[in-house]
Order: sequence, then C-alpha cells, then structure tokens
Amino acid sequence: MATVPTRSLYTYSEEERKETLNSNPTSFLHVLYPDYKQGPRKKGIARYKTISQKLLEFKDKGVFIQDEEAKFYVYTISYDDLSFSGIIAGVSTSDYDEDVIKKHEDTLQRRVELFTKYLEHVQFNAEPVLLTYPDNPSISNWITKIKSEEPHTSFNGADGGIHSLWAVSGAEAQKELKTLFASIPAIYIADGHHRSASSALYTHAMRRAIPGYSGKEAFNNFMGYLIPDSELQISEFNRMVKDLHGHSSKSFRDALSEVFNIEEAYYPKIEKEKNTIGMYLEQKWYVLRPKHDQVASGDPVESLDPQILFTKILDPILGITDLRKDQRIAYLYGKNSLVKIEEQINSGNFAVGFGLAPIRMSEIKAVADAGKVMPPKSTYIEPKLLSGLTIYEY
Repeated sequence: MATVPTRSLYTYSEEERKETLNSNPTSFLHVLYPDYKQGPRKKGIARYKTISQKLLEFKDKGVFIQDEEAKFYVYTISYDDLSFSGIIAGVSTSDYDEDVIKKHEDTLQRRVELFTKYLEHVQFNAEPVLLTYPDNPSISNWITKIKSEEPHTSFNGADGGIHSLWAVSGAEAQKELKTLFASIPAIYIADGHHRSASSALYTHAMRRAIPGYSGKEAFNNFMGYLIPDSELQISEFNRMVKDLHGHSSKSFRDALSEVFNIEEAYYPKIEKEKNTIGMYLEQKWYVLRPKHDQVASGDPVESLDPQILFTKILDPILGITDLRKDQRIAYLYGKNSLVKIEEQINSGNFAVGFGLAPIRMSEIKAVADAGKVMPPKSTYIEPKLLSGLTIYEY
C-alpha cells in the first residue's frame, strides 16, 4: 500500500517524478504517466484512454483490489504537529447542484470542461475533494468508535505523514453515518472546486444519455474526504511585488497614509489579526490598519484582508489589476514565509512584501453562504490529500 499513493502532481519536480517512476513500478504516477519511456507522450483523449487502461493493468496485477460491496472509509493523516481524521465517501452531485455543498472559489469553465472530458474517458476519481462540515459530537463519536478497531492499513506516505484507513462496510454503521449527516445543513468545499464542478457536469451528461437513470448509479456521486471545521488548517498567502510602479518609497508611503494608519513594527511581532496588514519595505516592517471609513464591514468579501490589500494598494497604487496573471506579484505561504519576504526584499528581487493573517473558516463560510467567491490566493488549506489511495470508479 505504501508504495502506491502519490502526492499531488504539482508537488513533484521533473527530476523527482522521473526518479519515482524509475524506482517504483507500483507508484500511482505510472497510471497518470502511462506512456512513460514509451515514445512521445500522448495527448487528449488518447492519453485519457491510456490512463484508464493502465488502471486496469494495476487491478489485474493486484495493485488495486475492488471492494465487493460499497464502503465508507475512516481516514486519518498524522504529522509531527498536525493530525486529521475524517471520512472518505461518495458525495452527491445533486447536493452540489442544490448548494447543500457550498463553494467559495471561482472555477474556470475551460478547466471544468477539460476535467469533465477526463472523467468521461478515465472513468474514475483518484483523489477526494476536501470537504468540511460543522463540528458534530455525534459524528466524532462515530469516527472514534470505528477507529477503536485495527485499521485496514497504516503506512508512511509520500508526503511524510502516517496514513491510516478503516473500512466501514456494515449496513448498520453506514446507516448511522448517513442519518448523522442528514442533520448537517451544509457542507463546504475546502479544496477541489474544479473537480467538484466537473463531476457535476459529468453527472448531467450521463443523466441526459440515460434518461431512465435511477439515481443510484456511480456517476451521481464524486469522491470526497469530509473532516470537521476544527481540524481544517488554513494558512495565509503572503504577497511580494517586484516594483513600486514608479513610486519612490516616500511617495508610496504617502499614498498608503491616505487609506491606512501606518506604524513601524518589529518582526516577528506583527499582529496576526483581522484588518491588519504587515508590510516590509526598505528593510523595515510596518503595520497597516485601514482607517475606519475604508472597510466595507457588512460585505463578506470586501472586508477580507486579501481584498483590502488588492482594492486599496495592489490595484490603485501598484497597478496590479489581475492577481492570477500579473508577473510582478508572487505568493508565499508557510511558517517561514515572512523570513523569505525579508530575504527577497533585502536581495533586491522584490521591492515590497505584505504579510496577512490567516482567514478564519467562519469568513470562508460567510462568503460561500452569500454566494460570493474569495479573492485569488486567499488561503492555503490543509490537509493535502494523496492520489491513488482510494479509487472511485464510474
């Protein structure tokens, strides 16, 4: 089991990916790169069909074993300082359509259509969508009860964590869990908005193709990993900008002072509180606090610090209008990101850096409940899930 699941593809360098493919014949990377060392890489539908065929080969070799009956899985991930415990299950695309499963990010239609075409031909999910629900003692007790037994498997994963899986196949246990979740008013997507949207689009296509569908077909669901709100880890994305858009340091600070109260600070004593932005400029840290009339407190998006930073600084003063495409801005996350900001500014690679407080889950929910979307690069959410640990086939 330990040799099969992989981290998300974007976390592998080209060298690391090749090393894994060369040294580990059962890595799930071989399913995702089925024509490795077999000539030019196939593209489009031809590649998707080859991926599907490679999964069948892995099943024939016993790398993957088909469950004889439908199961839930309790799944835990443990690191030195973090642990997550939740449930892998099929999640209804109808709940997604009806906004029982709520979104907080924009999706790009081109990517959604591409992922839908991928599902049409590969016919499986290999990485669950990360979903979160309000803390519920009854669900926690249910999970604890399942975990009192020996796990189905436990192994050290490719991400450095300890991964443990419990299969839940008993009808009574499954019925109990379904009843418990029936009382949850809403579930929120934490990570996987494009995969959720493409799964729903695939469901719609299959329902059109099969007018007499029963609703119990596999294509009516997608694979999710559901964890309680309190276990979700939300980190901030900090920002660096390459230049001051024609400003001198003084004229830049003067422009800021029209909107913010500015005071010098000393890293790492920058306050991590809402509506407080840290700024590193010319080897000094500052704290920026919006003046009282500058925050739209009643709007769940406009009151977010990443949005305040964009609408009050990045766009009007620094000339950054597209947070996704502008090459003058870079993003950092993690415990040492403020140290990295100092290093990058001091080296001259960037002119100014901004440190933000992590957004709270309550703020994400408020945005989703209002039917709005978060600014780009607002949150870095953990856990990051493995691919190829469990497979949901259509």
